[in-house]
Amino acid sequence: MGLRTTISERQRRLGVELKQLREQAGLSAADAAQRIRMSRTQLSHIELGRTSILTERLLELCHTYGCMDEPYIDALVSMSEATGKGWWSGYRKRRGPGALNLAEMEANAVALRTHQSLFIPGLFQTAEYARAIFASPALGVDDIEEALEFRLARQRVLTGGSPPAVHAVIHEAALHLRFGSSQTVREQLLHLIELARLPHVTIQVYPFTAQAYSALSGNFVHLIPENPRLGTVVLEQPTGDQYLTEPERLEQYGAFFARLADNALAPIDVSPAPEAHSAKDSLALIQHLLYTL
Repeated sequence: MGLRTTISERQRRLGVELKQLREQAGLSAADAAQRIRMSRTQLSHIELGRTSILTERLLELCHTYGCMDEPYIDALVSMSEATGKGWWSGYRKRRGPGALNLAEMEANAVALRTHQSLFIPGLFQTAEYARAIFASPALGVDDIEEALEFRLARQRVLTGGSPPAVHAVIHEAALHLRFGSSQTVREQLLHLIELARLPHVTIQVYPFTAQAYSALSGNFVHLIPENPRLGTVVLEQPTGDQYLTEPERLEQYGAFFARLADNALAPIDVSPAPEAHSAKDSLALIQHLLYTL
């Protein structure tokens, strides 16, 4: 079987997990490979995500490494057997690996937590707001309409049959920055209110008056699959996305998000009568900004 020329984040992550299990068992790659009748080179390729592994061999490796966490092993098997195909497959030759990896992880997430300080999260952006961002010369987007099409396709995860629970903390600064016309910004703010009506979507605004935890934690997306141990924190950077998968890093960003949510305004809630709203909740702040547009 030939080696992969392009390695997805899912494939890379499976290899990382298997390598960590081997190292925790105190085995060298040569020793582990010998125990399951495999060449050291082949095991190295598996750990680097360059080639696949048969389910029987994967289970044998987990047994050899002394792993007894059955839900975790089942999750590894699911990662190994996944084809990686989805609606994003049609964009493989047109979008970069970062966009494709994010789409696949979103499709397999049961929960998603995100913090953004300068932009409305991509899953929440209106078409005109996103188009205004893509039109920025600094981004160098070659095909704005194609980028927009892909972003809007990603948003279908919010309305599918089994949508993830999405919790977003958006800094107030992102609500003030103008991408497009005043009407574009107004429609974007109204769209946030409409999205908050979805039972699985929670949106909080982090106000300027709160402690500066927002600046210290930075922007991130924490994607949580059915087995949280295999979660991923994605840091979007100009030079490319960075994926954090170590348990201590996942715990760290879980704590970051909890602190952000605790210090943000109460979530947008459109169910009570207008007079029942607190003067200092997320909906009230957005309504005030709408009044100024």
